[in-house]
Amino acid sequence: MNPLSSPLLADLYQFTMLQSYIEQDMEETAVFELFVRKLPPGRNFMVAAGLEQVLEFLENLEFSLEELDWLATRFPPHVITYLEKIHFDGDVHAMPEGTLFFPNEPILRITAKLPQAQLVESRIINLMHFETLIASKAARSVLVAPDKLLVDFGMRRAHGAEAGLLAARASYLAGFSGTATVLAGTLYDIPLFGTMAHSFIQAHSDESAAFEHFARSHPGNTVLLIDTYDTEAAAHKVVTLAKKLKTEAINIKGVRLDSGDLAQHARNVRQILNAGGLEDTTIFASGNLDEYQLHALLSANAPIDGFGIGTALDISSDAPALDCAYKLQEYAGKPRRKYSEGKATWPGRKQVYRNHGSDGYMAGDIVALAENDPQQGEPLIQPFMQSGKRLHPKPSLHQIRNQTIANYKRLPISMTAPNPAPVYPVTISTALKTMADQLDRERAMHDREAAK
Repeated sequence: MNPLSSPLLADLYQFTMLQSYIEQDMEETAVFELFVRKLPPGRNFMVAAGLEQVLEFLENLEFSLEELDWLATRFPPHVITYLEKIHFDGDVHAMPEGTLFFPNEPILRITAKLPQAQLVESRIINLMHFETLIASKAARSVLVAPDKLLVDFGMRRAHGAEAGLLAARASYLAGFSGTATVLAGTLYDIPLFGTMAHSFIQAHSDESAAFEHFARSHPGNTVLLIDTYDTEAAAHKVVTLAKKLKTEAINIKGVRLDSGDLAQHARNVRQILNAGGLEDTTIFASGNLDEYQLHALLSANAPIDGFGIGTALDISSDAPALDCAYKLQEYAGKPRRKYSEGKATWPGRKQVYRNHGSDGYMAGDIVALAENDPQQGEPLIQPFMQSGKRLHPKPSLHQIRNQTIANYKRLPISMTAPNPAPVYPVTISTALKTMADQLDRERAMHDREAAK
């Protein structure tokens, strides 16, 4: 049993509700939508991600004999009989991965029999929440440093193995250049980048010897870590080594800085390298970086060609969670609405329309009913699965990444900086407001009748 694909990766209440639904014969079609209620502090937009993992989960939804035997110790036989035959045979509509979106806009819609649509809630939120969170964090570095090499360095401090892998995927989807996580290269065809650790230098009695050994082992990709002891002194050693290796056609591709005043060290090292004829040797920086530090370094004109971003990216340190929800919007052909204080929802199946100004930049979105509501721009929500079957070939991650980068080019300039921008306008359509008002009146009337 693969625990990451198991339908048991769910909250208990999904199973307790499923039991009640089937006992009450409540198996008509339900519509659930996933959306984010509000942006985390500092964020101007979000990047949709995780859809591919959701589709894979739904395609393979079934219980093993081992899982059914375990459930049989906790649920009655008629529930086990139901679960023996369950497969996802519903529909999926969603924003394509890489779409930029805003609060109260559905990014995923599940249409299926009520027990099915309820059962998959926890894992769907788990996947979409995490990858969207990381892709949205990564996007900020991409927009700050669009022409720089950006590498995901965060797997070792990610919250578990799956998180490390999906963070590599989400950051690449958002425009990063690659990752240091080797398994992500094999699973998702993400370019891999890596240099050396301080331990390699420390294991040698002489820093120059360590540099030479590494260069001879990796003649086609020599990137040397030069801040284990004295950064500038090490840069001079690199220049000396480069002259020695040049006769053997081994070039030092780059050096890496991982501590101290990165801007000043980069200026000093750049001067040393240039004076030694190594103008083409790049400078790569790492060490607890995030988009704010990238912005500061680039604003200071630090001569750094690429960045490794780790912990801050893979745990989205400044905004580690999204206020997202997966809510019932329609059941048995009737719109449904949650009324909880501060958490009321807009009812019915919805579409999101995007409008652009004459300059080509995004100008505002409209959340409307998916049916019987005039089209009011570019529809963002598309069909991806019908009756449990995919409707389109699986796109490559490279294709998704290219589309994400193209989407950035339509962002208003004020929204590309890491500081908060004016709130992007998201309007609720008149028809959707009318539906909500009608449900409110019906609910009030029902309550008055019940009180008599």
